[in-house]
Amino acid sequence: MRGPRRQAWRFADWDFVTLQQSRLYDVLMRLPMLIWSAFLGLASVVVLQEYVRKADPGLPVVVYILNIAMRLSVIVYLVVIAATVVVRMRPARKARGVEPRISALIGTFLLTVVVVFPRRDLSMLAGLVSAVLTLGGNTFAVVVLTQLRQSFSIMAEARQLVTEGVYRMVRHPLYLAEEIAAIGIVMQFFSLSTAAILAVQIGFQLRRMRNEEVILADTFPEYLAYRARTVRILPGIY
Repeated sequence: MRGPRRQAWRFADWDFVTLQQSRLYDVLMRLPMLIWSAFLGLASVVVLQEYVRKADPGLPVVVYILNIAMRLSVIVYLVVIAATVVVRMRPARKARGVEPRISALIGTFLLTVVVVFPRRDLSMLAGLVSAVLTLGGNTFAVVVLTQLRQSFSIMAEARQLVTEGVYRMVRHPLYLAEEIAAIGIVMQFFSLSTAAILAVQIGFQLRRMRNEEVILADTFPEYLAYRARTVRILPGIY
C-alpha cells in the first residue's frame, strides 16, 4: 500500500508545482491584490468627496489643502499598485514555506485594522505633522513603485533585480515609505492598541525584508555585491 500512496502523493505534489508555474495560477494570484487595491481606491474616492462636501469652512487653507493632497496621494498610490499588479512579470522564483506568505499578508494588511478605532481630535500642529507624514510617505511610495514597475510583489518573490533610482542606496525603500505614511495614519487613531498594531506590523515588515533578501540572493548572483554596498532601509542607521 505504501508504494501506491507514495506515488499518489508524488503525483499530487508534481501537479501542484505544475499549477504554480501555469499562467492561470499567476492570474489568480494577482486578483486578490487587484480587487483589494481597487476597493480601497474607490473607498478613498468616496472619502475624499465626503471630506470636500463637509469640510469646515473655518479650517485653515493650508490644512485643507494638505488634507486634500493626502487623500489624493492615497488614491494615486492605490492606482499605481493596481497597475503594477496587472503588468508585473511572472516571478522567476518564490520563497518556499508558509511563513513568508503569512509575514507578507500580515505586513501588508494588518495596519488597515487601525481605521476601525475611534479617530482622535488632533491639535493643528499634530494634524499638520500627521498629514505631512502621510502625504510624504505615500508620495515617496508612488515614486518607488514607478521605479519597481514590473518587479513589484507582495510575497517574497524574485522577478528582476532593480538597482536604479532610490534602489542605488536603499534595498527596501518601499517599506520605508509605507512606514512613514503608517506613522502619520496611526497618529489620527492613536491609542495603546493602535501603537501595538503598528509595532507588530513593523516586526512583520522586517521579516519580509529578510525573506525577500534570501530569495533574491538565491536567484541573482550579483545581489550579494549589491547588498554589500547598500543599506537595508535607513542610510547610516539600518
